[in-house]
Amino acid sequence: MSNFKLTTGQIAAYHQDGYIIVKNFLSKEEIEKLYAIVTGDDTMKNHAFDLNDQSGKKTKLALWYTPGNDAYGLLTKSERMVHSVDQLMEETTPVCHFHSKLMQKEPRVGGAWEWHQDYGYWYKNEFLFPNQMISVMIAITEANKENGCLQVIKGTHKMGRIEHGFAGEQIGASQHYVDLVLKTRELVYVEIQPGDALYFHPNLLHRSEANLSDKPRWSLISVYNRSGNIPYNEPSQSSTVPLQTVADESLQQWYANGLQESANFLQKENDMALK
Repeated sequence: MSNFKLTTGQIAAYHQDGYIIVKNFLSKEEIEKLYAIVTGDDTMKNHAFDLNDQSGKKTKLALWYTPGNDAYGLLTKSERMVHSVDQLMEETTPVCHFHSKLMQKEPRVGGAWEWHQDYGYWYKNEFLFPNQMISVMIAITEANKENGCLQVIKGTHKMGRIEHGFAGEQIGASQHYVDLVLKTRELVYVEIQPGDALYFHPNLLHRSEANLSDKPRWSLISVYNRSGNIPYNEPSQSSTVPLQTVADESLQQWYANGLQESANFLQKENDMALK
């Protein structure tokens, strides 16, 4: 059993603010392994696609549904990940993996993400209960203002879902409501180091600027769902299959290569959020 457990203070902060940051969630050695694999992983590169922001800059991402026994799958299925999200999501049905994605903002060309709520996307998949979903972002490289780190607006998960429309090839939240909430709520730049984790609610408003620095910003985002929160417009089925956890030590101790084709990658033309 993992020794990692969120504190009562962290749980309270998540419900109050819509997010928490856990420093040093992964060790330096674990991050080095993940970075080495992803930079040389042809499968990941072959399945990555670009999304254009309003200015034409591109953010590259690869998204997959089935966590295997590769390094990224072992992290997604690890006890510390699964048990901690179990502490934060509503209800008690088993924890499942909806999808994971590697976000790649390359130096000078990595695009922005418009203000949005993730549930603004997943609403189209017909998930009905956003409080039974959560995202965990792991910083693979340093994230700061210069390379386009995530920005969040505290407490906006309590607004519920707001209207979204297209901004470039992305789905963006109604700017009118973003402007209104910024009058009273704090905007936070999530500057984190490799190995830090950000847990955030599906209705938390967040965005990021383009990467205008000379350093990349790479992060892994894994999304979890309760098995009882059935999506009625999502063909992958992964989001209602209970996860079988593995020990935290597996990431370092097991022989694990890059992602396999069996990870079930998303093809851009099949992304419901783009339709």
